Amino acid sequence: MKLVVVLICLLFWTVREGEARPPCNYPPAQWCSSLEIATACQVEHQCMEYQRKKDADPVMISLYYESLCGACRGFLVLQLFPTWLMLNDIMNVTLVPYGNALERNESGKWVFSCQHGEQECTGNMIETCIMHSLQDPYRFLPIIFCMESADNVTAAAQLCLQVYEPLLPWDNIKNCVNGDLGNKLMHHNAELTRALNPPHDYVPWILVNGKHTEDLEDEAMNALFNLICNTYSGVKPKACAKPKGLNSFPKCMI
Repeated sequence: MKLVVVLICLLFWTVREGEARPPCNYPPAQWCSSLEIATACQVEHQCMEYQRKKDADPVMISLYYESLCGACRGFLVLQLFPTWLMLNDIMNVTLVPYGNALERNESGKWVFSCQHGEQECTGNMIETCIMHSLQDPYRFLPIIFCMESADNVTAAAQLCLQVYEPLLPWDNIKNCVNGDLGNKLMHHNAELTRALNPPHDYVPWILVNGKHTEDLEDEAMNALFNLICNTYSGVKPKACAKPKGLNSFPKCMI
């Protein structure tokens, strides 16, 4: 739909004064379907730009973190979420809340121990259940941001959910957290974290397009916005014209 609106606007801009007839007989939805039609409709350049954007893969950012880790919260609140708000059309975000936690199997159920105590395990589980319930980052990222920017992450969870997803009952999230589903989801997070190569030494542990290096980690922690703009191989959005940098925080070590 956005493409159709843009092309319609561009078409009107290119129509010369006094010309009342349209330059082609094809509906806007077909203007970029072939070079012949694009040429007839005088939108070759716009269609090429659109195709370049569509063909470029978004930058993949994977964040392995803990819900109560100060450095994780700082990165998520001051770097990741603001960058995503401005560049979500050229980046994808994956969140894995587990970090430096440990798990053990007791009678077929997983029991977790977290670096910052039981409250952190609860926060990890709540955020995992919210992401599983909503699936769409456009829906769950504002809630995670709301929680992580609050003084008390777990106490803020219900209110944050009500603000951003009022139709999702809090009881659904509680049932996930306290039931088998949440237990299985958190075990999956543990498996994803253990599978990291190289293994993580601290959190936040950040992957850029599936890759972790100290240089990438430092750049992401200090200027994620610039990193995304520089890494994206397609046509840069206008927001990338103005470099931005934000504060970083000391990491939570194992």
